[in-house]
This record gives sequence, structure tokens and C-alpha cells, in this order.
Amino acid sequence: MADLIVSALHASLTDRALNSMNFLNEISHHYPDAISLAAGRPTEEFFDLDDVPRYLALFAEHLRAKGLDEAAVRRTILQYGRTKGIIHELVARNLAIDEGIQVDPEAIVVTAGCQEAMLLTLRALRADATDVLLAISPAYVGITGAARLVDLPVLPVPDVDELLAVVKAARADGLRPRGFYVMPDFANPSGLSMDLPTRHRLLELAAAEDLLLLEDNPYGLFPADGVDRLPTLKALDTERRVVYLGSFAKTGLPGARVGYVVADQTVDTGGLFADQLSKLKSMVTVNTSPIAQAVIGGKLLDCDFSLTAANQREREIYAGNLRALTDGLAARFPGGEVTWTVPSGGFFVVVTVPFVVDDALLTKSAQEYGVLWTPMSHFYDTDAPINALRLSCSAVTADQIKAALNRLAALISDQLVL
Repeated sequence: MADLIVSALHASLTDRALNSMNFLNEISHHYPDAISLAAGRPTEEFFDLDDVPRYLALFAEHLRAKGLDEAAVRRTILQYGRTKGIIHELVARNLAIDEGIQVDPEAIVVTAGCQEAMLLTLRALRADATDVLLAISPAYVGITGAARLVDLPVLPVPDVDELLAVVKAARADGLRPRGFYVMPDFANPSGLSMDLPTRHRLLELAAAEDLLLLEDNPYGLFPADGVDRLPTLKALDTERRVVYLGSFAKTGLPGARVGYVVADQTVDTGGLFADQLSKLKSMVTVNTSPIAQAVIGGKLLDCDFSLTAANQREREIYAGNLRALTDGLAARFPGGEVTWTVPSGGFFVVVTVPFVVDDALLTKSAQEYGVLWTPMSHFYDTDAPINALRLSCSAVTADQIKAALNRLAALISDQLVL
């Protein structure tokens, strides 16, 4: 048969967001000897294969304690499962303990990673061609790509102070803002966080403008040394303005691919927004793997539902690595030509340089200098040149950070004299 014509397929297949995700996922495989400050993966230091059967056993015992017989236990874990998930009650207890979020377990849909949670939410919100999503810029490429899949344009918002102006301009153009995507804690890619007054102001603005907030919180449990956690938007939400997107990839096991969405908004026909998302999920993945859910459920049972407590070792590693990264940059670039953010937690630091940073420079960095990082251009929906790169400190050791920064400094020094 003749070749398929890509231009005759869905437009998202040629979209920069989808190309970015593939590029960023695969470049480390092409250069395995390079030190990677690119991937936002959790540390592997405490991964233990023996935990998996132990977590499964804990979850099975939990089911028995609820009164299920052995046939029902096997069926719950090994058979097709409930579309909204089988660990929703455990997730609700974790949210109450770690986040102070009190939510009906029926408002939770357990998803195949947080990426599915995003996709389901955007698919539900996109009703017609006038609908748009607002997102803090620069934005996580996963939300931009998910929006492309459902034909939902994304309007960038430089910061919360400009949100109202963007909303009003969109409405003046006949568009309907359906939601505002934001990552208030140690955001990907910027690493920056919202202070408490800004969080309150954002909730007030959402109420005044009848706007949903889509809060993504994969890094919130990892503040730096001496930094107190701030309440999530959802914990402050008294009017059900916030759809909360959660993940166990950074705090549990990324290989389980288990996330969730808290959608406790009511709908005019009765029931919860979560029920509507469940309908969509039944046509996308049918249900999230019950075996994977059981593993995560067992981990929640093992830590008495506090992932904050369970991740203390990881938090110390990330805080130490973040400090090593920012101190290392300060030692290598004292002159002011190169600047960087100093986040209060999380995985990411953004470095600004006086030259264009693109994929070609990344390839050169990998081939000739042996260090990987992420061009910030991947997080902007524009072809304009961007003079910045993102460094991630989560999946490396302190010694690797030192070596990687030496290599990065050599690259930057060579670029400055070109």
C-alpha cells in the first residue's frame, strides 16, 4: 500500500509538544555515557524489587480485613477492575494526612499516570472550537501535548498577575477559557513556587471569573532544607474551584504508572465531575491496572498513608543535590554573564546564558562534552529563540553533579568565545 501521508493524520502528530516529549525521552538512550541533568526522574537509590510482592501482600491483607474472601481478593487484584479505581479510599486518606485535603473517595479517579488524568480532564472540558486552556508559561510539555490531542488551544500566561488580562482578552476574542493549569510548588520546568498570598489571590480570581484551576503537584513533598511546605491550592479551596492532578511517580514507584485526579465539582445532571471523567476513562484505558494499584495501595498501607514520612530519605537527597547544583553554578560562573534560579525545593534549576540554546547545542553537548540537559525552548509554544536551559538534580549523585557542571562550564565557556 502507499505510504500514509502525515499531513492527512491528526495535526498533533506534527506538533512541537509531542515531538519534544519523544526527543526528551529518547536522547539519553542515544548518549548513555553522558551524565544526564535532563531527566526529571526520581532517584533509584531506594528501589527494591522485593518491595513489590510485599506491597501486593499488604494490599491483599487489607482486602481480607475488609471482609473479602480469597476469591474476591484474587478477583479484585487480577481481574478487570472498577473504572474509577480500587485504591480511591486509600488515596483519600493519603490526601487528608499529607495535604490536609478532605475529599469524598468517590471524587477520585485513579488513572494510568498523571498524564491520563490530564488528558481526561482536558477532553471533558473541550466542548467546542471556542474553548481554550490557559497555562503558566513556560509550561510542562505534557499538558501542552495533551491539549493538542483534544484540539484545545493553549494560551500562555506569564504569571498570575497577568491572568485576569489574558482571561479578559480571550473572552473579548470570543473564546471561552475552560481552565488555568498551574504547578504552584517547585514547578516543571521553572522550579519556582507561588507564595501563600498569591495562592489566595488566585483562588479569589478563579471564583470572580468562574474559572477552574487545574493544579498539578508532583514535586510538593520535596522542599529544600529549612523550607516549610505551603498548603496546596486544593487544600485552600472552599468552592471546589480546583481540579487536583496527582501522581505516585515521584513519591511511590514510577514504574507502577499510577496517578489520579480529584474532581469533586458537581454537575447539573447530578453527581460529580469525577463520574464524567470515569466515562471517558472507560473508553481510553478501561481501568488502571489493578495490580499496579495494589502495589501503590500496599505502599500507602506500609507508610500509614504518609508519603511525606516515607520520602524523607529522598527529600534529603534532592535537597542536597539542589544545593550542590546551585552552589556549583555559583562557583563556576561568578561573572554575571550566566544566571540561574535558586528554587526552594523540587528537582529543577533554570540557567540563562547569553546565546541561543536549542536541540543542536544539546546534541553537541552530549557528543563532545558528555553532559545532557533540557533546552527551555521545549517548554514554550513559540519558535522564538530561547537563551536558557533546564537542569535536573533528582537522578544523579553529588559526584555526578560536580562532573556534569565541569562539563557544562566547558561547553558554556566555549560558546561564549564563538
